[in-house]
Parts: sequence; structure tokens; C-alpha cells
Amino acid sequence: MYKVYTGLMPRKFTPAEQQQIMGWEVAARWRELPAGDIFPAKTTYPPPQVLVDGGRLTLTASRLGIARQASCQQATDPAAAAVLDRSGCEAVLRATYVDGTGTFLVTVGVAAFPGAAQAAAAQLALSNPRLTHAGQTNFVAPGVQAAAFAQTPAGGFTDARRQVSGNLTEGPYVVMYTIGYTDDRPKVPVDVDGYTYSEMTSLGEGLSSKIGDTLSVQPPVPHCPGAPGC
Repeated sequence: MYKVYTGLMPRKFTPAEQQQIMGWEVAARWRELPAGDIFPAKTTYPPPQVLVDGGRLTLTASRLGIARQASCQQATDPAAAAVLDRSGCEAVLRATYVDGTGTFLVTVGVAAFPGAAQAAAAQLALSNPRLTHAGQTNFVAPGVQAAAFAQTPAGGFTDARRQVSGNLTEGPYVVMYTIGYTDDRPKVPVDVDGYTYSEMTSLGEGLSSKIGDTLSVQPPVPHCPGAPGC
């Protein structure tokens, strides 16, 4: 007759523990992944709906540079920084891309939070119309600041040249984008031009989604802490 000593059996994680461990892993990715994995050298994104005519079309964007890690206050507009700080923003990572036609520049910024609930609260506050309109400067709502890189098409990309901004949330991350032209044409309310506005937003949202997916993809479900017999 065999006796079973339950105290020596491998411990199993409860569903709540599994979710917590997975959440910790996702929330740590911004620290652990190489910057080049978060911000790929070249990526694709879907075209605006106005360009979709039934055929397959994929647009491309190339990375011009990756900025140093910065605090939320250093990398975002003051109104956005106040919102991010209230929700526990830990840091912001940024990179700037140029679209395949060489027309548009986009800085994508990843704001990292301890968990998905904090990120969702921050993104909701950033999307509040009162913040958007009260904080507007030359048609651009508060968000991530432009990141310029010398000797590239983004060498002169400053906050004064931003045309459009936006954000989305992916797990414990708020991914923000701001877009301008590669040349120094004056800032105009591009949202009155439906075609240009859709081109810009598809670029910003497409890149932000790709980068956010890399950071927030769910890890394998943990079953036990590595004991023999797991």
C-alpha cells in the first residue's frame, strides 16, 4: 500500500496567481526587451480606408532613431505628464519613424505602468475632450513630444512641427504618437483635410498597435514553480 504525502507534491498556481504572474511578466517587458525589439528597424501598417479598393496594400515605415529612456515629465507635454503621473507612469520610451514615401514623421512613445488598470485610466483621461481642447497648442492635443535625430529626415522634427497626435492602450502600456511632415511646411488643422488626416492617423495608429502588441503579448500560462513533476 502506498502513502501519498501531499505536502511533498509540487504546488500548483491558482488561476488568480497565474494571471498575476503573467501580468508581472508583461509589465516588465519595457525593461527587459532590447530597444530594437520594441521599436523594429522597419515595420508595416495598414493603409487608410480611403486607399483600400479591394486589393491588398501594405505600407511601410523605417526607424530613424531611438531616444534615451525618459521620465514621463521629460517626454510628454505638461498636461499629458500630469495625467500619466496620477496613474503611476514609470517611464517613457520613444522612437521616430519615417513613412515609405518620405513625407511623414512619427514619434511613438510607450508609457509604462504597473498594470493594465492604471494604463487604461491614464488613456481614458488623455482622451477626455476637456483635456484635449484645453491643452491644444496649434491644433495638437497633449501627448508625447517629438524626438529628433540629427543627420536623418527627423533632424528638424520639433514639437512646433507636430500636426496630429493620438494614443491607445495595450495592457499596462499607453502608446502615444505624434506626427508631422518631413519638411517645414506650416502647421495647419489637417483634420479638415480628410485624406491627409486619415493617412497620418493610419500611420500613427498602425505603428502604435504593432509596438503595443510586441509589449503586451500574453506569455505562456505558468503551472507551477518549476518543481520536478510539473
